[in-house]
Parts: sequence; C-alpha cells; structure tokens
Amino acid sequence: MDNRKTVLITGVLGGIGSQLARTFNESNYRVVGLDLVDQPSPYCEKFIRFDLHRYCAEPAYKVHMEDILNKEIPELFLLINNAAVQILSSLSEVKIDDWNQTLNVNLTGPLMLSQLFLDRLESSHGSIINIASIHHQLTKKRFLAYATSKSALVGLTKALSVDLQGRVRVNSISPAAIDTQMLRDGFNNDEAKVRMLNELHPSQRIGKPQEVSQLALLLAEDKLGFINGANLNIDGGISNVLKDLD
Repeated sequence: MDNRKTVLITGVLGGIGSQLARTFNESNYRVVGLDLVDQPSPYCEKFIRFDLHRYCAEPAYKVHMEDILNKEIPELFLLINNAAVQILSSLSEVKIDDWNQTLNVNLTGPLMLSQLFLDRLESSHGSIINIASIHHQLTKKRFLAYATSKSALVGLTKALSVDLQGRVRVNSISPAAIDTQMLRDGFNNDEAKVRMLNELHPSQRIGKPQEVSQLALLLAEDKLGFINGANLNIDGGISNVLKDLD
C-alpha cells in the first residue's frame, strides 16, 4: 500500500517549480505537476499539461480539465500554487488582455484550484502554499500587473486562512531574487549585473531555488502546524535596505 502524501505543484517546470518537485520527491512525496509546456519533469510521478489562463477564462476547458484532475488526483495533502506570468508594462502600455492573463494565472487560478481541491485537502488535514513574491511589498517600474497580482495573492492567503478556520492551513512564501534561468534571462545573462544584484542583498548573494523548496517542505509538515495565514519573506534581507545617494 502506498502511504505517501500527494503534493500538486503548478508551474512545475520553472526554476522554482522544478526544485519544489525535486525536494518533495526526495522527501517521499508523490509529486503531481502541472505546467503549460508538455515536457514532463523527472521528479513528477504524474505530469498533466495544464493552462491556468484558459482554466479561468474558458468554461468548457475548465470542465474538461476538472474531469482529468478529479480522476488523476483522488487524494491531495498539499497544493502549491507556484505558476506565474510576469508581463512588464508601464501604465501607458498595459494591455487589458495581459492584465487579465496575469490575474488569472497568478491569483484567480490559485483561488479556483483551492476551491476544487478543498474537500480533499480537508480530508487529509493538508494545506495550501502560495508562492508570492517580494513584489507584494516592494516593486519596480513596469511591474504593475505582476506586483498587483502578488499583493492580492498574499491577501488571498490571509483571507483563506480565516475563511477556512481549522479546515485547511494556508500560507504564502515571498521570495526576492532567486537564481533561476528566468532571472538571468531578465539580465540578458550579464554576469556583471548578476554580481551587482548579489551585492545589493545584505546576505551578499541572491537566493537559491532549493531554499524556497525547503521552506515549503517545512511549512507543509505538521511540526509547524501553528503557522497559518502567514506570509514568509525569503529575501536575503533586501527588504530592509534603504539605499542612499553615493
């Protein structure tokens, strides 16, 4: 008999998502991964191609995918809402379609999946972990949609923890700069800029994906079961920095 707990991870092929899958796989969890790209992770026992934006926007797709999810995931201990899109634009540039896609993937999707799996999570005495971002409190130009969605995701985390009162724990993790390929692509793989980014942090380095995944593992376990409705920053101290003029 397989007594392993099941974790569902969205955005499982990304830098943080793939490390989440690896950490939970190595900790004897049964890992089910969802992602937009059909490229199964070696750390997933089951992989399902899944488009969160369509799931929120297209009723027929929602019904179709829920039939699959209900069949393939009869039990669930942990839902990690990790998938996200980051479309940059200033106020004069922002397109409503991009805005809606960002909110669907980063906010509405986590809400709808939490609703879908609520009974299963309650039955297993499980929890939900939302991967938010430092952008929920500190942001930069042109991050309008992304920062708004992550602020709202932290708000959703807190609201759900109150609404579900003892049924399912809900927490969020807000990483700052994490050393993923997506981050390096954002700097055009310029090592000099990455070094500067390291030095901005009091830790003198940016984060590692495994640090986020290890925190998620700790939050999932019953030993820290009193943590509920919390948003945990993992930011190398950057949120304490006020940079002065040289």
